[in-house]
Parts: sequence; structure tokens; C-alpha cells
Amino acid sequence: MSAASGSLTMRVAAITVAVLLLVTLPAWVGNPYYINIASQILFFAVFALALNVLVGYGGLTSLGHAGLFAMAGYTAALLLARGHGHFVADTAALAVTVITAAIYAVLSLRSTGIGFLMITLAIGQILWGIAYRWASLTNGDNGVNVSSRPAPFGLSLAGADGFYYLCLVVFLVCVATMTVVVRSPFGASLRGTRDQERRMSALGYNVWLIRFYAFLLSGFWSGVAGLLFLYYNQFISPQIVALTTSAEALLMVISGGTATLLGPIVGAALVVIMKNVVSAYIVRWNMVLGIIFILIVSFMPDGLVPGSVRLWKWARHRMRRGKVEPVAKVGGGGA
Repeated sequence: MSAASGSLTMRVAAITVAVLLLVTLPAWVGNPYYINIASQILFFAVFALALNVLVGYGGLTSLGHAGLFAMAGYTAALLLARGHGHFVADTAALAVTVITAAIYAVLSLRSTGIGFLMITLAIGQILWGIAYRWASLTNGDNGVNVSSRPAPFGLSLAGADGFYYLCLVVFLVCVATMTVVVRSPFGASLRGTRDQERRMSALGYNVWLIRFYAFLLSGFWSGVAGLLFLYYNQFISPQIVALTTSAEALLMVISGGTATLLGPIVGAALVVIMKNVVSAYIVRWNMVLGIIFILIVSFMPDGLVPGSVRLWKWARHRMRRGKVEPVAKVGGGGA
């Protein structure tokens, strides 16, 4: 068996085991609290994967994605409060979010780097101001309550298990979609705009349009994650539109590893566990998370996943050298 086929077999086996663990998680976890934590990890992982399309593959760092995340939640919540059904509310929420993402793109893609970051930050703050100040529409700081969760195909999502499986299905579809996009010609062209913008333009590619489509994809999945967040909490308020949410999503992507599919998932798990589990034992969990992030940036600047892979390869190489060197010495002595 070649090294390539062996690596592929190990990867397929690892994915199979991971999916089996996720599918059976409610059975071996049991506690509804931790099942809900797993649901949070899944929909925040979708949000981080959506942001990673721009940050990792497009080289465009956004600090305004909380606006897209919350736009879907607010649109659905307001429509549900006015008596519309879940299907209408959710469809309209995704449509409005994609349109908002298009507006984001038209305004922010005029520049890259710091300029892009500042424009997305400004748009996000404008949306936060609307959510906070336009009380007649958004109910201001009191937020909007949602009385029920949808029941697709008659399946109840009221319990922790049912909602977890909804998040799992959406998460797997998101990962599959991102895998296809990353390996497609569009994904290659998006990475090309990140690495060699001028060369891509010289080759005839429409760099602006490629980034625009990437923004729409990112906005759509940010909206999906926002809907899951809404139904998880059955409540939304201006707090979720704040800069903190955008910063946490960016932290998930950077800490796990940009331009990877597994990195944002690991980063989402790290942040959610710190916020919901570690915070129960450590009062200053924010400080601990900050220290962890500094250590990651210092010793694994490309993120936990790429850094761990590189560390594993180094350790395996050292182990192989340790086995080969004594044999070479014995052989040399015999000669």
C-alpha cells in the first residue's frame, strides 16, 4: 500500500469514527446540558466555517459578521412574532441575510486589508445601532422572544436530543458544501485572489466577482447559523449583534486554523467550552481564553490544527530516525 492510499484510508476511517461519535453523542452523554453545549458547538462551527470562506480562503478579514448572523435571527423572530409560519420566516430570513451580505460586499470590497476590516466593522456597528435603538421594530434591549421551534416532517425539536440532531444535519451539510467549494475551480480561484490578486486579474479572472460570490456564500451560512442560534435560545437581542460576537467568530477561525475545514470547528469547540463549561469553575475565564490565544499565536501561528499536524509529523520523523540510526551504526560496525 502506498503512502498516499494509506493516508486516505486513515482519513476516511477518522471521518467515519467522528461521524459515528457525533451521531451517538446523546446516547453516551445523557445529560441534556452537555447535549445543548454540543448543539452550540455545531452551530457556532457553521458560523466559523462561513467566516473562514472570507478569512481563510479569500484573505479578507471581517469584523462585521455578527450583523449577518443576527440579521437572520431578527428577521425570523420578527416574522414569527407577527404570526407567520416557520417556513416563511426562515426562508425570508435567509433571503434577507443574503441580500445584506450583497450590500456588505458592494461596500467593503472596494478595498482589502485594514480598509476591508474597518468597513465591515462599521457596517456591523450600524446594524447593532439599529437593533438597539429602533425599539419600535426590534423591541430594543428587551429583545424578541420566539415561542416555539419548527417541527420539520412532524419531528419535535423541543427537546435537547431533537435539536441536537437538527444542528448535526445542518453542520454535516455545511461541511460537505465547504469541502466541495474548496476543492472546486471556484475555490481554487478564490485562493488565487488571496495569494496573487494582480496575476489573477492579468489572467482574465474577475477578482471582484469571485470575492462577491464568496461573500454571498459566507452570508448564507452565517444566516443558517443565526437561525439555529435563534431557535436554540428562542430569543434574540442586540447583544448578539455586538462587536464581541464578530470577534469571537474570528477568534474561532484563527485559533483553530484558517484555510482549513477542521480548524474553525476546533476553534468553535474551544470558545464554546470556555464560555459554558470552564466559566463555571474559573471566574476569569476570559483571561484564560486570552492566554490560550496568545500561546496559540506564539507557538502555532497557523492555528491549532495545522500546528498539531506539523508537530505530529515532526514527532513521527524523530521516532523513525531513532529507530533507523542504531541499525545504521550496527551495520557500519559489521562492515
